Formats: sequence, structure tokens, C-alpha cells
Amino acid sequence: MQERQWITARWSELDALAEELAKQLQEVQAERDELAIAERVLNRLAEQVRADVEAVAPVAAKVAGRAVLLIPHRSDAADEGSLPGDYRKILAIVREADGPVQVRAVGERLGLDASVRGKLEPLRAKMTKLADRGWLHKRPDGRFAARL
Repeated sequence: MQERQWITARWSELDALAEELAKQLQEVQAERDELAIAERVLNRLAEQVRADVEAVAPVAAKVAGRAVLLIPHRSDAADEGSLPGDYRKILAIVREADGPVQVRAVGERLGLDASVRGKLEPLRAKMTKLADRGWLHKRPDGRFAARL
């Protein structure tokens, strides 16, 4: 009779252990699912960062078999003559201004319809590119000033 009690007690212990292990397995599976989601989000963010970096990377062109920037860094260029014509016009307008200028003012001087915001966005991108390359200074208020 004592063997039967031992067997029953052992069954009870094993049932409790199986229940605890099942609970732990559920917790592990839930954490693994969360990690899988976190990994997917991290991969998506990394892809976006790579895309942003590629979008901001200087545009290069081939000239005589050599890669050159279409809009060179100010320190790399001998003078502003290395800039495309529309960029030289923008730079001249900003330099002629008494102080920092808004994109709208430059657009008006270029003859763009400044009342339509979408017409100014390509100009804003060009001015930002000039600022990124050291030709202009972009102020925190969004206005641009000539670098001395």
C-alpha cells in the first residue's frame, strides 16, 4: 500500500512540475514573440536610416572618368564657378541681401510663384544643399545667410 501512496504522490509532484514548466514555456514563447517584433522594428528603422543616409549623400557624377560632386563642398571648390548656374544665382541673391533671407524672398527674386508652397520646396532643397556643402549658412529660424 505504501508504494501506491508513493506513486500517487510522485504523480502529483510531476503534474505540478509539468504545470510550472508549461507556464514557463508560455512566458518564454511570449518573450520570443516580443523579441521577433522588436527585431522587425529595428530592421525597418535601420533600413529607413540607410535610405535617409543615401538620400542625403552627395550626388556624384562622372567627369572625364572621375567621380565629382555636382554641388561640391565649398572647401573643395576653387570658386563658386564650379556650381551649376541656378545654384550660382541663388548664392548671388543671398549675398546681395542685407541679412538672412527666407526661401520665399529668394523665390520671388527668381520669379517663382511664392504663393504656392510646392513651388518653393525645390528651391528650399537647393538652398539646404548649398548650406550642407558650406556655401550658405542655414539658421535655426529657417532663413539662410551667406558664408563669409
